[in-house]
Order: sequence, then structure tokens, then C-alpha cells
Amino acid sequence: MDPVVALVLGVSCLLLLSLWRHRSGRGKLPPGPTPLPIIGNILQIDIKDISKSLRNLSKVYGPVFTLYLGMKPIVVLHGYEAVKEALVDHGEEFAGRDSIPILKRSKKNFGIVFSNGKTWKEIRRFSLMTLRNFGMGKRSIEDRVQEEARCLVEELRKTNGCAPCNVICSIIFKNRYDYQDPDFLTLVNKLNENIRILSSAWVQVYNNFPALIDCLPGSHHILFKNTDYIRNYIMEKVKEHEESLDVNDPRDFIDCFLIKMAQEKDNQGLEYTYENLVSTASDLFGAGTETTSTTLRYALLLLLKHPQVTAKVQEEIQCVIGRHRSPCMQDRSRMPYTDAVLYEIQRYIDLLPVNLPHAVTCDVKFRNYLIPKGTAIWTSLTSVLHDNKEFPHPEMFDPGHFLDDCGNLRKSDYFMPFSSGKRMCVGESLARMELFLFLTTILQHFHLKSQVDPKELDTTPIANGLASLPPLYKLCFIPV
Repeated sequence: MDPVVALVLGVSCLLLLSLWRHRSGRGKLPPGPTPLPIIGNILQIDIKDISKSLRNLSKVYGPVFTLYLGMKPIVVLHGYEAVKEALVDHGEEFAGRDSIPILKRSKKNFGIVFSNGKTWKEIRRFSLMTLRNFGMGKRSIEDRVQEEARCLVEELRKTNGCAPCNVICSIIFKNRYDYQDPDFLTLVNKLNENIRILSSAWVQVYNNFPALIDCLPGSHHILFKNTDYIRNYIMEKVKEHEESLDVNDPRDFIDCFLIKMAQEKDNQGLEYTYENLVSTASDLFGAGTETTSTTLRYALLLLLKHPQVTAKVQEEIQCVIGRHRSPCMQDRSRMPYTDAVLYEIQRYIDLLPVNLPHAVTCDVKFRNYLIPKGTAIWTSLTSVLHDNKEFPHPEMFDPGHFLDDCGNLRKSDYFMPFSSGKRMCVGESLARMELFLFLTTILQHFHLKSQVDPKELDTTPIANGLASLPPLYKLCFIPV
């Protein structure tokens, strides 16, 4: 054996042994596949389909097991019982956020999605309160979504629109944008590009070996540039807001944050800073735009693939709403089939297969294991949303999964597309409102027509790293 190779292997084994000893002194991690030196279990994970790899490993090691990505241990929770027990029953202990190396460079523990501890609690509380004050979950925001849905219908008569983005923009930046505004389109395109990059296999490699990959060419550099562009754009908006701020009449989220910054300027906690403002606005903008627009694109593909489902939804729309008034949230309770379709769309597409990574906030005893503080936690949402006991034939798109024998809506505790517990998505109510109002408004005004036989449409995601992204397809909107 080459002396250099022998030396590298020897050092690697010593490092791994040191890690194991360190961990065994602090806790007793769940069992899992034996990791290789340096690279850990990376060869046992299909980075193009992580959920499938986790499912196969759970068959061997059970619903709670440990993987090593490089030399970093990750405890994986697979199946509803394990995920619910951690995120809900032990919500406080599992409420930490593990860092994602490729995002750590720009987020730096600021904002609402990737922060921890006091910063996370304070920023989350403030953001929820501010979003509610601007109407999230109330009639006032429903009016905005309805108006945006009407604009979307007019835009679809000409081209594709960006309606979900405009709703969250109106909350963060006050104003909505014209769909053809070049700055707006650039912003949306960069955000879309970042999600595609984050869901790629290359990023999974980067996250395992960031120091090495940083020196190499690749799409991660595009992501860094796009992130800087978005942050600089938001910072310019912050400066504009400062020049016209009226503390007695806050116009949007940025105004409210700036007012809070002034009130807390002598606070040594430093939660209310420009860095946190930009990062939080960026988090809300990204979550409020990309997740809903991706779900809508996937929804239209599924409705195109299943014309019989679409026809039944349109029949219910005609019966309950008719042709001449805008759909409203009150209609939803009288439209069980449409409601079931919306639930099934979110279940089927499984937007965030492995969720965003959690971390335990203290040493936790969990199912006879002792998980040390700071250990990363992966919660497989796929294993919950595609549970074959709760949802017969989970690989099939079937609204019947959410209907009882009488045709009424059947809700399920296994429905976790927005995660669960302390880190549950802050914009869930807005996203659910947007999906209902946008889709019913579209189907009220248009028939969907595929340019190929619907049976030939492939609904398999083109990527499912961070997010499950729909494949490209062509769709014609035919006025009713």
C-alpha cells in the first residue's frame, strides 16, 4: 500500500475513533450503518433520492437511527410516531435548527428560519405578530389574495403570472409589482434558480465537504451571487423605508421592524439589527414565494394529469360559487371534494421530503437513547405523508385519501406538509388560503389542456433534495 494512502487512512481512523469516544462519553446515539473514515455513510445515501435511502435504512435499523455525513452524526426520525413524538411531545428539546453549510455563509444564524435560541424565539414571535397585524389569517389578507387571483387570471390570458410572490411582497414591501416589471422578474428568477440549486445533488455533496468544494467551480457560486443580490435588493428597500418612515403609521413588515429597532436600540440582546431585518425579510419572501408557487405549478400538473379530478372540482365550483363572483374562504367548508384535492396535492408532492434539519437544544433522552445537545435531527416528512397504513397506495394521486365514505372531508394527523411543532411554518395559514383561492379562481375561468396525452405526463419530481420540484410541462388555459 502506498505510504501516503496508509497515512491518510490511519489518521482518518484515529479521527473517527476520537469522535466515537467523544460521543460515547456524552450520550448513547441510536444504531445505524457503520460509517467509513472521513466520508461517513455518504455512499449509502442516494443524494438524488434521500427519502428512498432513509426508507431502506429504516427497514434495517428501525424508526430512529444514526447516519454520519462526513464525521457529523445525524439522528434520523422515520415514520409518524417518531416524528410526532419528537416535534410535538418533545417540541422544546427538538426546536433547534441545525445549520446547512451552503446557507450558513449568508444566513449566519440571523433571520427566522436558521436562527436559534433567544434570537429565533424573539424574531419568530415578532414576525408572527406583525404578519397577523397585517391580516394573515384574516379577511383583510383574503381581500389581497382575491385581488391577486383576479390579476393572475387576467395575466394567464396572456402569459404566466407570479401571484404568490406579489401577496408576500405587499406585506413585506407594501407595494405589489407588475408581472412584467424587470426588477421583479429578476428577483423571482434568482429565487427560483436558488431553489433548483439547493435541491440538486451537487449541493448535497457541498454540504458534506464545504471546505473542499468551496475551492472548486460549481453552481454553489451562482447561489452565493443570487443570495447577495436578493439581500442587497432588500437592503435598498430598507433604506427607502427609513427615508419615508412614519412611526405612527407603519406600512409593512419593514416599517414595523425599523420601529422595533429604534425601540430596542439600547437592548444589548441585539435581536433587532439590520442583519436580522434583511435575513428575516429574505426568509419570509423566499418561503412566501417559492413554496407556494412550486406547489401551484405542481398542482396544475396533477390536475392536467387527472382530468376527471379537475372536472369534479370545476363541477363543485360551479355549484357552490358559480361564474360571476370571486371564490372566498367561506366557500371552502361547502366544497369537501376541492378541499380533499388540495390536501392530496400537498401530500402527494411532498414538497420538503426531509424537512429542514432540526437540532436538539439540550441533552435529550429519547426512546432509551441519549442524544447530546446540538446533534442534528432529520425528520422524514415523506415517511409521514406517504404512510401506507394511513394513505392506501400513497404513491398514487387520490383525493379519496381525505374523504370519508359519505364524501365529507377526512382530516388526518399525518398531514404534515408544513412540518409540526415549534418550528412549524409561520406562513401556513397564508399558504393554504393562497392555494385555495388561486386554484379555484383559475378553474372557475379556465379549462386546462395538455399538449400531450395526459397519460403521458410524468409527475416525477426532477429534483428532491431540499425540495421536490415538478418537471417542466406545457399547459394551455382555455377560457370557460
